[in-house]
Amino acid sequence: MAKYKFESTEHELFRKTLRKFLAEEAEPYYPQWEKDQLIPLEFWRKLGEMGYLCPQVEEQYGGLGLDFSFGVIIQEELERIGSSLIGVGLHNDIVVPYIEAYGSNEQKSRWLPKCVTGENITAIAMTEPGTGSDLANIQTTAIRDGDHYIVNGQKTFITNGIHANLVVVAVKTNPQAEKKHRGISLLVIEDGTPGFTKGRKLEKVGMHAQDTAELFFEDCRVPVENLLGEEGKGFIYMMEKLQQERLAVAIAAQTAAEDMLALTIDYVKSRKAFGKPISDFQNTQFKIVEMATKIELGKSFLESLIEEHIAGNDVVTKVSMAKYWITENARELAIQCMQLHGGYGYMEEYKIARRYRDIPVMSIYAGTNEVMKVIIAKNLGL
Repeated sequence: MAKYKFESTEHELFRKTLRKFLAEEAEPYYPQWEKDQLIPLEFWRKLGEMGYLCPQVEEQYGGLGLDFSFGVIIQEELERIGSSLIGVGLHNDIVVPYIEAYGSNEQKSRWLPKCVTGENITAIAMTEPGTGSDLANIQTTAIRDGDHYIVNGQKTFITNGIHANLVVVAVKTNPQAEKKHRGISLLVIEDGTPGFTKGRKLEKVGMHAQDTAELFFEDCRVPVENLLGEEGKGFIYMMEKLQQERLAVAIAAQTAAEDMLALTIDYVKSRKAFGKPISDFQNTQFKIVEMATKIELGKSFLESLIEEHIAGNDVVTKVSMAKYWITENARELAIQCMQLHGGYGYMEEYKIARRYRDIPVMSIYAGTNEVMKVIIAKNLGL
């Protein structure tokens, strides 16, 4: 069952156990979750009970102390069920690492144990109605007032926005900073804080079960002890963590591509046209071969990046390449695979239809693919 060279027997057992758990606790219910447009909190609790939430967290805070390689396995197995489970990966590998890296011992003791059990569900609020990938220009302010910050502003497209009770919010603690990015800080805002309200659950083209919401802050009083790290360093912190976030997106897109190809190979072998399986037609064979080749290229590239990332290397340029190329490849594959499914591919009962609508946003979030190209060009000295 091992997929990567770095997978040990322990990794294989972990993947096998997780796959069995998801086959019983997620796969049968996933279509209904899509209709309900929400993943039940009970599922989060079960993930926590089994040790699948934040396994990298240190044992003293309730985690297993595992490295990112186990997080990769969790991301892949969740994505195989469906893209609407990305909120779990965001919690595990994107938001909680901010608390681990920049939180004080008191903050870690207060928040991390419940992140591991699923009592705390996290979100990160960067994007605003007028600001997407241009994080230096966020408008949400947090002005110091004694022992509190007074937060005013709005965030949108927030993954886990409905369920989250612990939100890392990018704010401007110094709106007058000469260099805008130096005025940004990160505050952890807890659900129930006066002045913090959640808006409607946003209706998306795809990922229907994954909750995405608007968040509003109106004279929201946040204790100073909820400042994450140092004031004015929020932009630096976000830049430091984006490598892992974008790598996670590439992993999800690669997994989705592999899943779509497997679904399509099975389908073309069983579907007949003009008296024979459509897999017998040369056009079908060539399309499958082209897709399989691109998937293998993506897999090899991704494997090397995962190893370098775990080793602590700076691979921002390569991760940006992987994020843009693998998500674009997955989007192209979704079109090709749906075409090979014919009319049935457009029916909701077929998983390829969900993939077709879920995949495109991967080239948008965590920094658009156009932004990835800007980063790559800059790092190439252009």
